[in-house]
Amino acid sequence: MSKLIRFQKELEKIKKIILSLGTMVEDRVRKAGKLIESRDAFDAGRLIKSDYEIDEMEVEVEEECLKIIALHQPVAVDLRFLIAVIKINNDLERIADEAVNIAQRIEIITKNKSFEFVFDYSVMVEKVEDMLKKSLDALVYFDTDIAFKVCLLDDEVDKIHRDAYDRIKQAMEKRPEHIRYLLNLFLISRHLERIGDHATNIAEEVIYMTEGEIVRHGKYLNEK
Repeated sequence: MSKLIRFQKELEKIKKIILSLGTMVEDRVRKAGKLIESRDAFDAGRLIKSDYEIDEMEVEVEEECLKIIALHQPVAVDLRFLIAVIKINNDLERIADEAVNIAQRIEIITKNKSFEFVFDYSVMVEKVEDMLKKSLDALVYFDTDIAFKVCLLDDEVDKIHRDAYDRIKQAMEKRPEHIRYLLNLFLISRHLERIGDHATNIAEEVIYMTEGEIVRHGKYLNEK
C-alpha cells in the first residue's frame, strides 16, 4: 500500500470516528432534553455515569489526528481538515459535558418537592438539537450553506436564554427561600445556550475546513 493511499484511509477513519462521536453526543443531548420535562432522577444518573464513553472517544480522535499530522505532515485542505476535526472534537466533548450538567441540575431539582416553578424549555431544546444536527450535517456533506444557518440560529437560542433569566430572576425576588431550586432551573438555560454555542463553533469550523476562511466572532452576519 502506497503512502498516499494509507494517508487517505487514515483520513477516512478519522471522519468515521468523529461522526460516530457526533452521533453519541446527539443522543446525550436528546436524553438531556427529555430529562428537563420528565425530571427523572434515575435517568439523570444514568446519563451522568455514561460520560466516560464520550471522554474516551474524544481522546482517541485527538491522538489519531496528531499521529497523522506527525507522520504525514499534511498541507492545505488536508491540514485544515485535521485542525478543524481537533477543534470539533473538543466542542463535541464539551456539548456532552453540558448534557451531563443538565442531568446534574435535574437531580438537584427533583429533590425539592415543596416548590414548583416551571419554565418551558421545549422550544429552546428543540432549537439546540436542530443546531447540533445541522452542524453535523454540514460536517458530513461539507455544506457551508447549512453551516451558516446554524450560526444564524444562535441568536434565537440566546433570546430564549435571556427570557429565562428575566422570568426566573423575578421568581427569585418573590420566593427567595427557593433560590437554590430556581438557580438550578436557570442554569439549565445556561447549559442549553452553551450547547448552541458549541454547535455554532462546529459550523464555523466546517466553513473554515471547506473555504479556508475564519468566520468566528459574528463575521458571517456581515456576509449573509
